[in-house]
Amino acid sequence: MIQTQFFETDNQIIAYEVAGNGPPLLLLHGFPQTRAMWRPLLPALTESFTVVTADLRGYGESSKPSSVAEMSFRRMAKDMVALMTFLGHDAFHAVGHDRGARTAHRMALDYPELVLSLIVMDIVPTEYLLSNMTTEIAKAYYHWLFLAQPHPFPERMIEHDPDAYFERCLLGFGKASLSDFDADLLDLYRTAWRDPDCIRAMCHDYRAAIEVDWADDRVDLDRQVECPSLVLYGKDGAMAHLLDVPATWAERLANMQHAAVEGGHFFPDQSPKTTTDAVLSFMRSV
Repeated sequence: MIQTQFFETDNQIIAYEVAGNGPPLLLLHGFPQTRAMWRPLLPALTESFTVVTADLRGYGESSKPSSVAEMSFRRMAKDMVALMTFLGHDAFHAVGHDRGARTAHRMALDYPELVLSLIVMDIVPTEYLLSNMTTEIAKAYYHWLFLAQPHPFPERMIEHDPDAYFERCLLGFGKASLSDFDADLLDLYRTAWRDPDCIRAMCHDYRAAIEVDWADDRVDLDRQVECPSLVLYGKDGAMAHLLDVPATWAERLANMQHAAVEGGHFFPDQSPKTTTDAVLSFMRSV
């Protein structure tokens, strides 16, 4: 049984777990999940790596910041660098899905000497998405604009029935059904997202994307991530239908590989073995 541990940094408490042996590998979840999403991948990954899974600030068992600025990807990245340093890892490999992928991308920009390799799962760059928002993208990813509305409008609407809203999110960003998600993991997600403080923090996450992260990313448009990078995306996901996902990353990742995986936005849940194989194949190549 892997034990949950807690680390304090920047006035926040970060919940995390460590398992396995080998080079350090940090796994970061996305919205509206928690670090538990990686459990189906851990048996294979921990055979070759020391795997650290952590709840982003605002999510899961981590603390819930009260301000928008505290939910920026730069602050999330700083948390994770502090955690990995605390655990004794001077450099590490980083994997992220959704918001975790955006955090990992920011980490690779802000701490290039620490990130040995980068895997981003089913995202296009934050700056690209916001600067190229079309009607079709806004319809598919409406939650970016809804959750970013001023407090407490979205919070009050979601709190009326959190399960209905967040389960719709799990199903709405590409081909998926609730049966694609492990029942025990769904129970953990429900426990997390029923917390009003978690709902507020997740809304702040999306507010920060527009109010803070967009500007941060525009400043770095002339910079590339130099470490080996892999872009994985769901073959049936909304972004894959609307955009050439690898092309959106071409100018941002200097050493990029890419692959499509069966499933939608939540392909790690839908195709855990294929996802694990893709991660391990890439890691062996670097």
